[in-house]
Formats: sequence, C-alpha cells, structure tokens
Amino acid sequence: MHRFSKFTSHQYNVFSRLIILALILFLVLDTSSRAATKELTILNWSEYISQDMLKSFEKKYNAKVKEVYFESDDARDQILLETNGKGFDLILVNGAIFKSYKRHGWLQPIDPKSIPNLRHIEKRWLETFKPAVRYSVPYFWGTLGIAYRKDLVSKPITSWKQIFTPAKELQGKVLMVKSSRDLIGIGLKSLGYSSNSENKKELTEVEVLLLKHKPYVARFGYISVEKNSSLVTGEIVAATVYGGDALNVAEHNKNITYVIPKEGGHIWVDYFALSSSSSNKSLAMKFLNFINQPEWAAKNAEEMYLATPNKSAKKHLSKEHLNNPVIYPSKKLLQNSEMHTELTPKTNRIRARIFLNYTK
Repeated sequence: MHRFSKFTSHQYNVFSRLIILALILFLVLDTSSRAATKELTILNWSEYISQDMLKSFEKKYNAKVKEVYFESDDARDQILLETNGKGFDLILVNGAIFKSYKRHGWLQPIDPKSIPNLRHIEKRWLETFKPAVRYSVPYFWGTLGIAYRKDLVSKPITSWKQIFTPAKELQGKVLMVKSSRDLIGIGLKSLGYSSNSENKKELTEVEVLLLKHKPYVARFGYISVEKNSSLVTGEIVAATVYGGDALNVAEHNKNITYVIPKEGGHIWVDYFALSSSSSNKSLAMKFLNFINQPEWAAKNAEEMYLATPNKSAKKHLSKEHLNNPVIYPSKKLLQNSEMHTELTPKTNRIRARIFLNYTK
C-alpha cells in the first residue's frame, strides 16, 4: 500500500509543497554556509607550517587555507612573474627580495593595528630588512650550512673548501642546494669573499670554482627529510642544507650532523607578505595574528625545528629546542655568516649566467 494513501488529495499537495519548501530552504542554507567559508591562498614552501595550526585556524574562522608550493626562491620568483603576482593572499618571501617585489607592485602595506600579536615579535626581526617594514610579518629565521654523514668521512667537515675541492669520499656524493643566491654566495665565502660581492673579478673567480666543482656534484636540489632520504641511505655523503632540514633528516640517522663552516654560512629570514591582489585581506590579517599567538608560534617552531622571531613564544618552547645550537647558534658560530642583500640588476644577470652554467 502506498504510504500516503490515507491522505486526501489536498493534504497530499500541502505535504508535498512543505517537502519542496524544506528542500529549497536546505539548499539555500547550505549554499549560504559554503559561501561563508572563505578561502585563503598562500604561496609557500611545502611542509612549512603546522597542519594542526592550520586546522585550528580554519575551524575558528570557518575558512579554508589553500597552499601553492614552490621548490626554490628562483621558482617562486618565476611563479610570480608568470602570474603577475596575482592569485595569492599571502606570499612567503625572503628578506633580500622585498625591493624587487615592491617595484613589481606585488605587495601591499600591512596596517600593524590589524595584527595585535605583532607585539610579540622581537624588534630586531621586524627591522632586519628595511624594505620589509610595514609590508610583512617575520615568520622564521635560520642558517644555511652543511649536513654530512660523519661515519662516511675520514675527517670532520668544517669548511666550504672541503665541499668545493672534495676528497675522494665526497666526489659524486655531494648535493648542492638549487638556489642561485645560496650557491654563488657559499662559493664566494669559500674564496674568502662576501657572499654579497658584486666585484667582477671575484665573480669570475667563483665561476671558475663552480665549473671545476660541477663534475663532483651528484645533483642540485633540496635534501629529502624522509627516512628514505639519500643522506640517510648514504647515497649522498654531504649536502648544503638549511638547519631545520638537517635536524629533520637527522631523526632517521644519528650519524648525520650539521655544521656552519668556519668561513661563515647564510643567515636567512622568511616573512609572510600581503599580496597586492589579495581578495581576503581581512582573513589574511586574522591568519597572521593567529599564527603569532605565542602558544601556536611555539608549537609551529618545534614542529619545523626552526627559530621563531616571536619572543613571547620562547616560554612555551622546550629547553631542548631553545638550547639546540643548530636552531639557535651562538654569536661565535654566526660571526662570519651573512644575510643576503639586494644586488644590482647587472650583478643579478651575471650571477644568473653563472648559476645556469653551473647547474645545467
């Protein structure tokens, strides 16, 4: 028997209309709910932010965070050139590139009042790069040095020269970071020059050094931090890496150690900058404020094995994290290290040619 046979025709019609109205109301409410969920798009390194923190942010603000990844600073620059800086709300930027990005019109100023948690950031990191002031929020800082297998070398690695003029045990087993500023910078450091040199003679010398070194390089890129990493298996014996990556991969092999060479390494600072094309500026400001809550900043730093510029987060960090010399190197360890500075267009062209000849 049909379940509605006991209804009159009129009752049936009324009931049907109520069902239809309920369905329409459901669809309208569902559509409104989905419309209320805003999306924040971030151009970022992969695996460079706590997923727990992202999920908590999404839940609190009924938002969806979408990440677009780049594999190197050069690749990020290319993405922005191809898109004219459009399609992103926040961009992960390193300090030396701000002037260039501002000239392209890719960034817009940030109102400090919209990010109350800026009060937790150490002043020195807010002012490290003048062009970054009012255009970004410091995210992490760290160093670039050498990670190597101490059980596979005859003596400890303490110098860039041991990478560029490698012993037999290192030949063909060295991984070099695929970044023009970093590669040429450390080449210059190995020769006793500033990593920011614009001297034509010094750049010629480093080009000769790099081309002689090329046959000894296993590959150019970034070391995997997984348990099957080539540094873990021994396929790679030494690699130029960021300190946080070195600590991550060392979890899988106790023989992996990290050193800032005696000539000095590279001190880097990463920032989140607001894209001029952002369609969700308010949500972007909420995000920057959220990740700088001291508890979250600490959790994020612990997960990434990196140093946070958030001074209030330190009371939430473990002693193990705070006392790790790879994460927080001493002044003595950093005394010969440098930060990248902006270079002239002419120097950038010379360096681009050197980089291409070295890595192709």
